[in-house]
Amino acid sequence: MITTIPLEDTFGDITRKASSGKQVGASQLASMAGIAAPRLEKLLNDAERPTPAEARAVAETLHLDPGKLTDSGLQQWYPQPFKAPSFLQHQINAPYPSNGYFLILKEAGIAAFVDPAGSPAPIIETLRRSKVALTYILLTHKHRDHSDALGAVRKAFPDAQPVIHELDAKEVGSAAHGAIPIRDGGRLPFGDASIEMLHTPGHTDGSSCFIYKGMIFTGDELFAGSIGRDFGERFHYSDQLAAIRQKILSLPGETVVLPGHGPASTVAQEQAHNPFF
Repeated sequence: MITTIPLEDTFGDITRKASSGKQVGASQLASMAGIAAPRLEKLLNDAERPTPAEARAVAETLHLDPGKLTDSGLQQWYPQPFKAPSFLQHQINAPYPSNGYFLILKEAGIAAFVDPAGSPAPIIETLRRSKVALTYILLTHKHRDHSDALGAVRKAFPDAQPVIHELDAKEVGSAAHGAIPIRDGGRLPFGDASIEMLHTPGHTDGSSCFIYKGMIFTGDELFAGSIGRDFGERFHYSDQLAAIRQKILSLPGETVVLPGHGPASTVAQEQAHNPFF
C-alpha cells in the first residue's frame, strides 16, 4: 500500500530551488521576470498563487518549463494513483516525515528496506512480523531523515548489509561500517531478480537510486513534480538535472518513481509534468 500524501513541493519551493541552482537572487529574479519584489515575495512564500503570466515569466527566467510550472502554481496536477505490488510496503518515517519502503519477498524469506529513518520500531516490527530475513538496507543518501535508524536496524538484523555510496557513507558514521558501496549500474541479487544501483549525484554527492521490477526509488534526487535541493559539494544543480535526465527519465515511461518525500509518480508523468525538465 502506498499512502496518498501531498506533493512535496509548492510553486514557491520549486522557484526557490531553481533560483538557488541558477544562483539568481530574489531581487534579480523579480527584475528579470518583471514582477514587483513584494509580489514575488508572496509567491515565493506561497501566500498567494501566481497568475499564468507570472508563472511563465518565472519559468522563462529560470529555464523551467512554463506550462508545467503554471500547472504547479495553479495546483492543476497530481500523479495518478499507484497500485503497489504485494511485495512492496510503504511507511512514513516518523517524525520527519520521509518515505521508507519495504521489499518483502515472503516466498523467498528475504526483505530489503529503503531509507531507514526516524523511529526504528515500525521497521523492525514489520520485518519480524513478516518472518523474513533482512538482506539489504538501501540508503539513497546520507541525510538523517533517510538514514538515522540504520544503526538500530542493523543491531536488530546483524546479517543485513547496508548499501550506500562511498561519498555519503562517511557522514552516516559507524552505522555504515562495512557497507556495500554503490557502483553505477551494479546489481544486487535479490529473489528471482536483482536490484540495480544508479549513482545520481546532485542532491548530495553520493545520492543514488535503486531499480527493482519496474520501480525506481529516487530518494531526494527526484520528487513527483520537483527535485531535491542541491546540497552537493562535488556535484551541483546542473549535475543533478543531467543525472535525472540521463539515468531516470530515460527509463520506460511506465517505470514507477518512488521518492524520498511526497507521492509516487511514473517516468512518463515526470516527463509530462515536472517543471525542471
